[in-house]
Amino acid sequence: VQLQASGGGLVQAGGSLRLSCAASGRTFSGYVMGWFRRAPGKEREFVAAIRWNGGNPYYTDSVKGRFTISRDNAENTVYLQMNNLKPEDTAVYLCAANTRAMKWDSRYMYDYWGQGTLVTVSS
Repeated sequence: VQLQASGGGLVQAGGSLRLSCAASGRTFSGYVMGWFRRAPGKEREFVAAIRWNGGNPYYTDSVKGRFTISRDNAENTVYLQMNNLKPEDTAVYLCAANTRAMKWDSRYMYDYWGQGTLVTVSS
């Protein structure tokens, strides 16, 4: 399984970015796909997750109303649309696959990880 994250960059506060996570290597039907982030000096933090074959997404409170997770089954890609970005959103963002579809917000439930993409939000 390979997960390739892209789309990070430098943006001013209030701006937007869309991250992509291209998945390959196996069938992801039934999996939960998640985005996490790791800010400097902090532990890896859950951001958002979505089931590959549909259903409601799940977000951490700090990004609700600003971030939207979605997936394109035909392209085997998961997206994270980030609007109204804040300096505290600065982090390396990583996508991951949870094959057991349990405890969506726990990093320990995710079996496969991409390499991450850096998002920097300036004030």
